[in-house]
Amino acid sequence: MRSNFNFAPYLLIGIGTYFLLSKLGWIPSLFPLIWEWWPVVLIIIGVSMLVKRYYRDKS
Repeated sequence: MRSNFNFAPYLLIGIGTYFLLSKLGWIPSLFPLIWEWWPVVLIIIGVSMLVKRYYRDKS
């Protein structure tokens, strides 16, 4: 069993699947929602990085 997890290929597959299904009309477009709330995504990513670093340095 491999211990390192390759996240990038799964992310690309997920994004490609989303775009394909959106283009086919099977799922609604999320771009208006993302366009309005993208700063929140950056805040969440920053906070998660700080929390991860805090717990990594503490142990």
